[in-house]
Amino acid sequence: MIEAELKARVHSPETVMRALDDRATARTEVYQDTYYDRPGGSLEKAGQELRVRTVHGAEETRTVLTYKGTAVDEESGSKPEHETRVEDAEAVHAMLRGLGYTPFIAFEKRCRNYDLEERGRRMLATLVRVPEIDGTFLELETLADEDDLAAALNDVRAVLGELGLADGDLTRETYTGAVAAQRGSNP
Repeated sequence: MIEAELKARVHSPETVMRALDDRATARTEVYQDTYYDRPGGSLEKAGQELRVRTVHGAEETRTVLTYKGTAVDEESGSKPEHETRVEDAEAVHAMLRGLGYTPFIAFEKRCRNYDLEERGRRMLATLVRVPEIDGTFLELETLADEDDLAAALNDVRAVLGELGLADGDLTRETYTGAVAAQRGSNP
C-alpha cells in the first residue's frame, strides 16, 4: 500500500483545529522518532526511511517500526509504507544497530490526530508541532493502491481545501531535514 499524503503549513492552527474538531474526536500524542540509516547514508540518498517511533498517548504507549520506500509520486512525495507494532522498543533499537544501521537523527513531534471518513476513504489528519522548528503543519493521508494514487491524492487535496488550506500551503519539506538544519547538521 502507498501512503497518499499531503503536508501543508498551517497559518491559522486554531481555525483548522476547530474544523477538525467538528469532524472527529482528537487524540493528543507525542511521538519520539528515531531515524536509522546505513553508514554513508544510502537510505536517505535513495529517498527511503527506516524509523522507530514510540507514541505516548493518554491511553497507552506503543512503538512501531516503519519502512518507507522511494517516492512513487514526485509532486506529493507519497511512498509505499510498511509498518508494524513492536513489543519492545529497546530490543528493536538494538537489533537495528546490530544489523549495522545507525541512528542519524531523533526528535519529538507533538501531534493532534483525527481519524476521518471522507470521500469514502479512511483518512488520518495530524496537526503537528516539532519543538525545534517554527510553525504548525497538517498532514492528511490515506492508504491507496498504486493505480488509485492519483484519485486518493485528489481526495486528500479536496479535504485540505475544505479545511481552509490551499495548494500554496503545501510543502515537501521534511521534519528530518528541518530539524537537521536547525541543529546545523546533515540528517
